[in-house]
Amino acid sequence: MADDPLTTIARELEPVLARIDRDELEGTVRALEEAPRVFVTGEGRSGLMAKAFAMRLMHLGLTSYVVGETTTPAVGPGDLLVAVSGSGTTGHTVQIAQSAAGAGARVHAVTSDPDSPLGRLGAARLVLPAATKHRRPGEPPSIQPLSSLFDQATHLTLDAVCLILAERRQVDNAAAKAAHANTE
Repeated sequence: MADDPLTTIARELEPVLARIDRDELEGTVRALEEAPRVFVTGEGRSGLMAKAFAMRLMHLGLTSYVVGETTTPAVGPGDLLVAVSGSGTTGHTVQIAQSAAGAGARVHAVTSDPDSPLGRLGAARLVLPAATKHRRPGEPPSIQPLSSLFDQATHLTLDAVCLILAERRQVDNAAAKAAHANTE
């Protein structure tokens, strides 16, 4: 490794973030603004990125849930499911997206592969052109293991979505902090 690890990660992320379709980014924001309730799902580290996103949405005043948690209600018509899978083939994530769509929810796929089962299932997509654990043709190179580059791009991109939402909803740090857990 010629550079220090932080510089390497930043260099790998820069072209991925530059290639994200800004119309898809805006479409994600609009979908969130229109949804009465937002559900998120994903497995492994993608699931952790989804959970972080759900938490930030709650800080911004949106009603958000993590699929599979004990207090998550039934999804229904008008709701939005944000499903995160780098490959777009993660079985459980695809199955949850199918179930949500069957219940009348809109599915928003966050994936590196728009032609994957999840990508095709989504009413809308946010394509993050990053390396996954599969290292398929067309994915950018990465020295990081597994889907690290996709996970990092997911976290940063969904934080950008939240930044746009915060500005539009006029939620500043003080307002977000007021919604933050106070039982820690």
